[in-house]
Amino acid sequence: MKHIFFIRILFIALILNVLCINRLHAQSSKDFVIDSTFTYKKYKPKKSDRVISRAEYLNKMYGFWLGECIANWTGLVTEMDKIGSLGDIKTGAFYTYADWGKPDQPSIWGQGVPSNLSPTIDFVFAAPDSIWGSDDDTDLEYIYQELLIANKQSVLTGEQIRDGWIKHIKKEEENYLWVSNQKAFDLMHSGFVPPATGDPANNNEYEMIDAQLTTEIFGLFAPTRPDFALKMAILPIQTTARFDAQWISEFYVSMHSLASSVDKNKSRKENILWMADESRKILPNNSYSSKMYDFVKSRYLANIPWEQTRDEVYRRYQVLQEDGYNMTSKNRYCNGCFAAGINFASSLISLFYGEGDFIETIKIAVLAGWDSDNPAATWGGLLGFMNGKDGIEKAFNRAFSTKFNIHRTRIGFPNNGIDNFYQMATKSIYIIDRVIQEDLGGGIDLKKNVWYIPSRTGE
Repeated sequence: MKHIFFIRILFIALILNVLCINRLHAQSSKDFVIDSTFTYKKYKPKKSDRVISRAEYLNKMYGFWLGECIANWTGLVTEMDKIGSLGDIKTGAFYTYADWGKPDQPSIWGQGVPSNLSPTIDFVFAAPDSIWGSDDDTDLEYIYQELLIANKQSVLTGEQIRDGWIKHIKKEEENYLWVSNQKAFDLMHSGFVPPATGDPANNNEYEMIDAQLTTEIFGLFAPTRPDFALKMAILPIQTTARFDAQWISEFYVSMHSLASSVDKNKSRKENILWMADESRKILPNNSYSSKMYDFVKSRYLANIPWEQTRDEVYRRYQVLQEDGYNMTSKNRYCNGCFAAGINFASSLISLFYGEGDFIETIKIAVLAGWDSDNPAATWGGLLGFMNGKDGIEKAFNRAFSTKFNIHRTRIGFPNNGIDNFYQMATKSIYIIDRVIQEDLGGGIDLKKNVWYIPSRTGE
């Protein structure tokens, strides 16, 4: 009888153990993704390798797409509302922090009508049972991710970029392209191939903001390795940009790559400043972009209120045209309100003064002026990545829609363009698998669900 009793106990224990394992598997299987088209090779880790959890990174990539959408759509409320007016700052020339929650004012092209997204300046969310729409801050990044997946390689060619643009972007209006992106697209249809589409000899819009809002994601495809991230990003950047506009875009790519190298023993503020200072090294010291960085950071460190810093940025660069930033003298539409330079200075204000807090950073970006949805989306994506899906939901104390409609602005994708953040994040993991194993000489341990990423030589 004792033997039967012990057998029963062992049988019950075995059943409970199996149930427990199945339950754990059910909880974690969604974070355990394997690319069935990729051959995972055995790898012997080195002591100097960085170890990163693939499951945690999946959650972070989900947070990138979600955070970018939240910030993008919120920024659209104030986009081009406040671009300054030549001369001294006047009352009402720009928003202040006190304007958050107050009525939205018309944009320069609004014909006296405020945004239809929100009657007040506030966060804009897609309802949990609805779908986020793509915009120019998310749709070309989506295309580049799909091209990397389809071509099974880490560095795209000019022909692949051209073919991807032509396949997935409508030629006729409304095609949600502006300034340098539109010019590059026209050149593609005329037979030009990147990087010729961003060459100043062919594209007179090369100084505009376009490359910044389409290439940040390449930094996340090479975690802890901005050197390779920039190799991946250079041709997409040069598709539309040169000189300061290119260097500024490279700054953003570097920031996103370094987000995986942060010191977990330091505060978010300290890590943001470190990431920014490291990325500042990309900007040539004689460039206006480097001088903008140094100026904005100096005002932040001097505890000048962010609104005053923004007003000083406007006067210094658009009125006085200092540090070599001479956009005003070129008599561009809206005084170059789409330009990479002035929007870089504006984005730095929200980066420094937001100090790594998702909500505060986006609020300041949305209120700072000019092409406000673009800096907001850039930092929304970066901080969304650093917080992850769970962190964003905690920050807002709510759940969000999981679906994404790329066909709001682009064409030619399966399922009539309806995708979801989890699947989009999964594709990012597949791209990184390839980058780490084939390009960085690292490895993937599928049992531990981690990456081993070699450091750069000399680190």
